[in-house]
Amino acid sequence: MTGRKYGGALAALLAVGVVGGCGTVAERQDDVRDTAARFQAALHDGAYDRACALLAPDTEQELQQSAASPCPEALSQESLPAGGAVRHTDVYGNQARAVLASDTLFLSLFTGGWKVVAAGCETRPGRPYQCTIKGG
Repeated sequence: MTGRKYGGALAALLAVGVVGGCGTVAERQDDVRDTAARFQAALHDGAYDRACALLAPDTEQELQQSAASPCPEALSQESLPAGGAVRHTDVYGNQARAVLASDTLFLSLFTGGWKVVAAGCETRPGRPYQCTIKGG
């Protein structure tokens, strides 16, 4: 699964450019930061069931199908970087990007809150992000 592109994410984030939904911009950024931090903490702790609960439905399904195993087992087999602290977040409508010390996550807002759509994403100047896991 390593090496898949997540090209539309950044373009979609930049194209939307409007803040929608509930809460102030600062509150939404805090919510994204908290979700990214919880996801990283779960990975660090080896609590893959907790990390899977923070994945967007399509991302979880794609991960399970690609690995032909339940999400916690499939996630444990991925080579996701130790992301470290969240450095900053960008929130555009129902989409967000969390830039960590050693990783970039893309998130979407669902009824139950922010969920990770893609993780293990590396920037490539002039090209789309390359993400280890993402939805289909």
